[in-house]
Amino acid sequence: MTDDCSRPSPSIFVQPPVDCGQSMLVHQLRCSRHSLRQCIAAPAKYQRRWAQVHDVRFLVTHQQADKFTDKYRHKLQEKARQEGLQSVEDLKKAYRDRSHDQRKTTATNTTTLPRLSPSPSAPPGTASTTISQHPSIAQQPTFPVKSFIPSGLKTLSSYLDLPKTVALPPKEIEYVWRLRHASSPSSLCAVLPSSTYSRMQNTAHKHPQFILPLPREGASGAEIHFLQWSFPALDTATVVFTHLAEYKLRGEFSQPHTTITMHSELKDQKGLVLMQGQVVDGRGVSAEEARWLVLCLQRFYGAEDGGATSRKKLLQLFTQGNEAFRVEELVEEAEKIV
Repeated sequence: MTDDCSRPSPSIFVQPPVDCGQSMLVHQLRCSRHSLRQCIAAPAKYQRRWAQVHDVRFLVTHQQADKFTDKYRHKLQEKARQEGLQSVEDLKKAYRDRSHDQRKTTATNTTTLPRLSPSPSAPPGTASTTISQHPSIAQQPTFPVKSFIPSGLKTLSSYLDLPKTVALPPKEIEYVWRLRHASSPSSLCAVLPSSTYSRMQNTAHKHPQFILPLPREGASGAEIHFLQWSFPALDTATVVFTHLAEYKLRGEFSQPHTTITMHSELKDQKGLVLMQGQVVDGRGVSAEEARWLVLCLQRFYGAEDGGATSRKKLLQLFTQGNEAFRVEELVEEAEKIV
């Protein structure tokens, strides 16, 4: 009894309730630590890399080329034998060198135009040239210059029989021309002296655009219209008239209300330039008002009377975009035409 009582009694340990989540976390940590030790002890055994990195550009360019070579290898070998080469690789290298030389030749081989010698009669510093002095050009046969006629453009031969018209005197040509357009109330017709047309043409090349006023009855001021010259053929000049307000709004897509065409085929032989035009119905301008605009066009572009200086000045100011241009002065000059 004494011995049993003197023996120390075993300690009693009371285990706390087990938390399943905590227990699993502790187990995972222990396993991870054990695995880490093994990896450190034997790194060559566990460091295995199965992933491979490839350059996508290399795969796309080289694999497709290899497929093409494998598919046509028989024909390529036959082509190489025909050109005296040993293998397909030699054939590729040969064609690669040829392609490089061809690109180099194309880039450097530019066409050199012949230098034209200045005319002996031309003073120094002028741009006059004599084409016939160059031998390669002088050997070419000479032909009369023909104007390029765009499709849809009506020349004078579309209205008159030119061989028969040339045989008539100027007075009869004018009579036939006016009679030709007398039946249409919306048509415009005029006959200009060659000297007047020459002045108008020279001025039009310098000032292809301008504005003209159109007086309105019962309204103060005038309505402004925009005009533009064009020369679609050698013997043809065209002028279109558009409302300035519409031109500002729509620009080159604006619709003209009046179009006139001047034909100069008879200018040298008969001293006449025949003009014809058309007024579009429903565009806010009558045929009489269009005739007024054509009259103003002639007086501003072919002016030689006392008001020529002031009108040419207005043309120059408008072309230059000078702020000194005044619409009031334009209206005053137009009123002097009446």
